Amino acid sequence: MNDPFKQAPAIRKVLTANEDASGRMDAFLTEALGGEFSRNRIKSLIEQGEVSVNGKTVKEAKKKVQPGDVFTIGLPEAEDPEPKGENIPLDVLYEDNDLIVLVKPPGLVVHPGAGNWTGTLVNALIHHCGASLSGIGGVKRPGIVHRLDKDTSGVMVVAKNDIAHRHLSDQFADHGRTGPLERAYMAIVWGRPRGLKGTIDAPLGRAGDRVKRAVKQEGADDAREAITHYQVVERYLEKPDSTALAAMVRCNLETGRTHQIRVHMAHIGHPLIGDPDYGAAFKTKANLLPDAAKAVVNRFPRQALHAFMLAFEHPTTGKTMHFESPVPDDMRELVEALRG
Repeated sequence: MNDPFKQAPAIRKVLTANEDASGRMDAFLTEALGGEFSRNRIKSLIEQGEVSVNGKTVKEAKKKVQPGDVFTIGLPEAEDPEPKGENIPLDVLYEDNDLIVLVKPPGLVVHPGAGNWTGTLVNALIHHCGASLSGIGGVKRPGIVHRLDKDTSGVMVVAKNDIAHRHLSDQFADHGRTGPLERAYMAIVWGRPRGLKGTIDAPLGRAGDRVKRAVKQEGADDAREAITHYQVVERYLEKPDSTALAAMVRCNLETGRTHQIRVHMAHIGHPLIGDPDYGAAFKTKANLLPDAAKAVVNRFPRQALHAFMLAFEHPTTGKTMHFESPVPDDMRELVEALRG
């Protein structure tokens, strides 16, 4: 793939610094362009010789701005994307010029990578969105601001341009502490957590490989804050002592770490049904179920986790957007079997 910053610019913008202008050139231009481009992209444009000051090319992003400086910025057209688009059906809940909200099915990988270079959500979005992808970091691609595991289903939002990408990324980085961002999941777990609701505050870090996570001691080098709020929604096969063989639990994320819900629920002794990484030791519990339920549980192909609700602030209008998706057919079948 060609470097987009080495292409001949299709657009040139001219800006004049006002009498109060100061600071680094990359920071000044990022603000002067109204957040249209990230500071990293502006810095790259400067280093590639696409910015001149008073008619002279300057390649130092840290150059100090002086009042009256005239800047000419070359903005290359966004490159065609790699990977390529693929005609994969999408369940779209909402779409406009800035973003798309969809329901990711279980089994669909979000982003191309080792072993999954095709057939991903990104491939599907490139095909579906087409020309409405105006370019993120100089490439016509969808802006992934959060992810769901391959075998987790549910609602996702994806950005179509740089402004939406940065705005949404900031909301997810803030974890909804100062804005309307909210994420809620439905999980079907073994057993029933004590009480009807609670909070799991347990830092997470790597568990010996690139993907798996584990609860870590506070202060550990790779420990990252992780907080999950949970509430029991339904109990299955409850016993006289108020214990149950399984339960449906609503989980609200205060932070968003890799595998957070899966690790946290396993940490308190209630791993997700079907979870191959954190619940394998509980597979024999299926033998305690009635035969019909046992059969459904044993063939359930994934962790029983669905991102059913997502709320966020629209990056352009400022309105709070709220979306919900009911649990998919496989989880509904699992629930009905446990109820029966």
